[in-house]
Amino acid sequence: MNFGEELAREYLLSQGLQFLEANFRLRFGEIDLIMQDGHTMVFVEVKYRSSERYGTSIEQVTPAKIRKIRLVAAAFLQRYPREVTHVRFDVVGICPQNNGY
Repeated sequence: MNFGEELAREYLLSQGLQFLEANFRLRFGEIDLIMQDGHTMVFVEVKYRSSERYGTSIEQVTPAKIRKIRLVAAAFLQRYPREVTHVRFDVVGICPQNNGY
């Protein structure tokens, strides 16, 4: 887990989510964090940028990346069935500020 993913994980834990897995990889893609929020499975893409000179971190999530995340999420749910009633896809964008992140 890299620095940005660790920051995102700690933030999501502070919001009451349960951590399940980091960097779940398949041959066609990866999901940075997999969390659970009650009966909702949460698939999280983390984007860390050292500056916004070339755009914000969230702007880096392309339609192709979204398609890959959805494919990997579907495979995860098939491989590890859990009692969930909803699925959510979150993007956490992190960029340093003068007083933190």
